[in-house]
Amino acid sequence: MFFMKTEPDILGEVEGAPSDVPHAPSPRVARAAIDVPESTGYRLKTKILGPPLHTEQLAHERLGIPTALAVFSSDCISSSAYATEQILTHLIPIIGLMAFSLVVPITIALLVVLFFLIMSYRETIKEYPTAGGAYMVTRDNFGLLPAQVAGVSLLTDYVLTVAVSTAAGTDALTSAVRALAPFHVVIALSFIALLAFGNLKGVKESGKLFAAPTYFFIAMMGLLIVTGIVKWIGGDLRAQDITHLHGIVKIGTHGVENELLYGAGLFVVLKAFASGGAAVTGVEAISNGVTAFRRPEWVNARKTLIIMGATLGVLFLGLSILSTKTHPIPYSTGSPTVISQVGKGVFGGGAAGHGLFYLLQAGTMLILVLAANTSFADFPRLASFHAGDHFMPKQLTKRGHRLVFSNGILFLAAAAAVLLVATSAEVDRLIPLYAIGVFTSFTMSQSGMAKHHLTHKEPGWRKGIFVNGTGAVLSLIVDVIILITKFTSGAWVVCLLVPIMVFGLTRLNRQYEAEAHELEEDAPRAAESPILSRHVVLVLVDRLDLASARAIQYARSMVPDELRAVHFVIDADRAAVLSEEWGRLGLSRLPLELVDTPDRRLARAAVELCAETLADGDTEVSLLLPRIVHARAWHRLLHDRSADAIAAAVADLPHANVTFVPYHLGSQHRRDELTRSSSSKAGRRSSSVSDRIASHGVEEGITPDQVPEGATPISAAVVRQRVRVAGRIRALRVQPWAGVATLECTVVDPTGSLLIVFLGRKHVAGISTGAKIVVEGMVGDHNGRPAILNPTYRIIAGAEEPAPTHGSGH
Repeated sequence: MFFMKTEPDILGEVEGAPSDVPHAPSPRVARAAIDVPESTGYRLKTKILGPPLHTEQLAHERLGIPTALAVFSSDCISSSAYATEQILTHLIPIIGLMAFSLVVPITIALLVVLFFLIMSYRETIKEYPTAGGAYMVTRDNFGLLPAQVAGVSLLTDYVLTVAVSTAAGTDALTSAVRALAPFHVVIALSFIALLAFGNLKGVKESGKLFAAPTYFFIAMMGLLIVTGIVKWIGGDLRAQDITHLHGIVKIGTHGVENELLYGAGLFVVLKAFASGGAAVTGVEAISNGVTAFRRPEWVNARKTLIIMGATLGVLFLGLSILSTKTHPIPYSTGSPTVISQVGKGVFGGGAAGHGLFYLLQAGTMLILVLAANTSFADFPRLASFHAGDHFMPKQLTKRGHRLVFSNGILFLAAAAAVLLVATSAEVDRLIPLYAIGVFTSFTMSQSGMAKHHLTHKEPGWRKGIFVNGTGAVLSLIVDVIILITKFTSGAWVVCLLVPIMVFGLTRLNRQYEAEAHELEEDAPRAAESPILSRHVVLVLVDRLDLASARAIQYARSMVPDELRAVHFVIDADRAAVLSEEWGRLGLSRLPLELVDTPDRRLARAAVELCAETLADGDTEVSLLLPRIVHARAWHRLLHDRSADAIAAAVADLPHANVTFVPYHLGSQHRRDELTRSSSSKAGRRSSSVSDRIASHGVEEGITPDQVPEGATPISAAVVRQRVRVAGRIRALRVQPWAGVATLECTVVDPTGSLLIVFLGRKHVAGISTGAKIVVEGMVGDHNGRPAILNPTYRIIAGAEEPAPTHGSGH
């Protein structure tokens, strides 16, 4: 208490008022900054991904409309590159060249579905601006279990999006460079690795990386469509000669009318419609990532959604129209692709034509590969929502090194890679799995929005019901068509996988809920229950070494009523040697208890020992287990893990507590080096105080213009002197001072830490962890720590908002 007992004395010490109480020597700040050595893995991660981003920088990682269009729309827009091909792939083998008379009507039908989906998701973004899309809408309107169906459908679709996009992108590459065809799977896997790396570097970095290819593809497609229409009007656009093509799909000879008469024609058309439905997947991506937009998030998200839908509609319809004039034929191997054949037909020969063709293929390859970035942007976010609701592992809620959900990114990359290997990266084998999941989530999302409008009846709710109701009906129709026409082609896998995954997530949820209930039940009563009258500490000693010595040292610091070292005797000779060394080294003041263990069951012996000690009902037992921590993983294989078995067995006893006391083998020289380094740096600080002002401003996120003149590095603050320091609030706590609730804040800069105290306050406006603050006042000493009581302060930047606020502690 600053060496005083009463509040007047405290104030006298802090403000320099006279006091009869002797003062300790005026020390510099006791808590100097320590350079803790980083692990090799962390240094490597920092070198590859860049320095870690502070949580407060998350607001600055938001996306504007141009970058967001590239990040969230690449999946949807890129579908235009292969949707027309998927329609033709199912029509041409049955009805031959008559397929080109149906491709445009099917495209228009799909664009009608797209229009209502765009309008529906505009409503979703407005009503649910906190992101989550189908998952959040279904959860709020139908409950958690239906939400898992919607969420799992989307998560499955995101994995398939990565696989389909990278496989299709590889097809575009091999269409231009035929020599790369044998390395199809390897190239696709390399694309996934590149995408994962880009996203691990952070949202803004991935947006910048993927923006240029997206806009380049849009520009090349626009050039293709405009050039094709001009040539068509001029009569220069002709169908290609298919008589000399090898490797194309079988061309059917039946007419449409004949097939329709036998009933097969309708099924074939619906099957083509279902395959082309891949073009409208990805629409939900923006609604799942609303929080990544700059403020106002929902307004910018809706604008981006409209731009995305219009762009996709123009590109998809334009390519389908051009295909009716150039007659591209799908190949059984996937390449050359339909879009590449249309490109050759439109741009023609010559150097300029070939150049434009290769630019189109480059743009197509890049947009298809980078379309998977939509999944990398949304899958981790959606998985974090599931995990936050206790339906997926908690690791998926954690932001990583660069403020992204790293675990979700790595899981997505691994799952997509396995899928690519299993299907040999063939788009035709992946498409049947592709659209059913997303249209299931579309149906549930739009049904949920219709219910939301009906329940809340907000202004314009009738229009909302019409839009979302129509979207739900159309999505359901498409979903049923896909299920029927694609069931035997692979859709059954998704139909089987989704219920299994939902069952697994619900089981995981029950486990989390059971754990939470057990941990929370009677927690206040247990924390406030009276302590037992005796505390006995038992240290298990196998041999007399540094690990055991460290455990004994820690046991002494606990100041128990009784402290005993215990050795379970398995080898009598070894026990005799230990006992002799114990006495020879002068440890007789700490009793060594030898416990006979003839059956060599160490865990049972430990339980019996603790149970005997607990038998009186008034004793708390702490069992300390020395643990050697090895520097390398393979070293652990050389030693047993009997301590884990002992801990597991003793943990079931009431009032028995197990603590591992680690000793890091081989790290003593590093600790010695750390001590020497800290000492030398402390010496250097005293000679370079003025130089630290600028550096601590940069390192702690305070710009030089925000640091006031006369500010002092915390390491240079002296007790009983008035100082002005600038730093970041690292920790907050409320605790009583002489019975008065008091807010204590730890302020840090790269040179050290300082305690600021607001006496009689539990909360102070603007004071929160992570906030940047300038503090001025008289330095006192509190339990060996420098502290300022009721300082004058100024908030430079809050933990969340950059807007400055001002205040005073007086």
